[in-house]
Amino acid sequence: MDILEIIDKKRLGKELTRDELFYSIDGFVQGQIPDYQMSSFLMAICINGMTEEEIFSLTDIMLHSGEVVDLSFIPGTKVDKHSTGGIGDKTTLVLAPLVSSLGVFISKMSGKGLGYTGGTIDKLASIDGLQTSISKEDLEKQIQSIGVVIAAQTGNLVPADKKLYALRDVSGTTSSIPLIATSIMSKKLASGADKFVIDVKVGNGALMKNLEDARKLATLMVKIGNKYGKKTICLLSAMDEPLGLAVGNGLEVQEAIDTLRGKGPKDLENLVLHLGSYMVHFASGMEIEDAKKQLLQKLYDGSAYNKFLELVKWQHGDVNHIAISSQTKEFISTEMGYIKKVDAEIIGKYVHDLGAGRKREGDTIDYGVGIVLHKKVGDFVKKGESLATIYYTTNIDFSILKEAFVITEQVVSPPQLLYEIITF
Repeated sequence: MDILEIIDKKRLGKELTRDELFYSIDGFVQGQIPDYQMSSFLMAICINGMTEEEIFSLTDIMLHSGEVVDLSFIPGTKVDKHSTGGIGDKTTLVLAPLVSSLGVFISKMSGKGLGYTGGTIDKLASIDGLQTSISKEDLEKQIQSIGVVIAAQTGNLVPADKKLYALRDVSGTTSSIPLIATSIMSKKLASGADKFVIDVKVGNGALMKNLEDARKLATLMVKIGNKYGKKTICLLSAMDEPLGLAVGNGLEVQEAIDTLRGKGPKDLENLVLHLGSYMVHFASGMEIEDAKKQLLQKLYDGSAYNKFLELVKWQHGDVNHIAISSQTKEFISTEMGYIKKVDAEIIGKYVHDLGAGRKREGDTIDYGVGIVLHKKVGDFVKKGESLATIYYTTNIDFSILKEAFVITEQVVSPPQLLYEIITF
């Protein structure tokens, strides 16, 4: 085979065979196909798309490019949750211990972030001493002892995706829905769970900017999961304003703790209850509404928070020492009225510039910086009232942040949190 012929075939919009896809991906992983040729290959896919058969083949090739985790040592149905990511998305920190408090075994492998703020592993790293690099033996011991673990992805889990993702990030091909679907699902399938609950974020603070694209991505992921006999459901949730109030690693951990103690923002709590009820339903067969009621009880009776404390202790963290900067400034409103918009993308970029995110793998991030919102869409604000508190370690500039808030004289209704559910 010839990679140039394969690139040209896809450039003309023709369907590639499994052998052609394997030759391309394996050759790239093995270092036989250079970045510039793979970039052309990915761009051809980005422009012309892929058939479902190509998507299924590519997912399988990526899935088997490295290790596949075996969770057979965990009794019962194993359920995993994934989010396509958004500003202030700390749901895993609340969801894992909450669902575990109902007796569901949760073995969650998460990653670091290359976006505006850190990923789940970065958020956990803001807890002093907490370890996320866990051996297979220790992972098994922890899950059998307390029923929940959140660990970093192993180095050889879907290496094809790791290498392709890094190239997509610098070649303008991150927006391809087939490539997003195969990237997410190859990693989920390799993680060893039986069923998947996926939160697809929609809005200017998410990868999917509109409902049409979100539906396409969700439908593809559900089809891939079902093809492997892994029941998959996708919830489409809003990401035009940040989720919750806190954006920034340590601040988001503190907000997750508040939520686990029944004192968190209602949009975060509601989303967690929706996602968690499907996870419990998948694991136990409990009716969705019954699961939601039981999860809500665990939030308010201390069970969920106690499970989080167990997780932190087992992973050698100290929940009394979370990285949060002591330097703060208030961002004051110069207008009076109702909040019409809190732009998630601008907030995310601002927090990234404070130092909370990384541009390249290996960059150092500041776990203590970020923003805590005091007003969200639909809220009333007075002139001179604080819109947000900024946590910083270097000099800050409010000029960009001013564009994030739109205030109007008209009453504004709170935004919709969940749009729809995709399943088959």
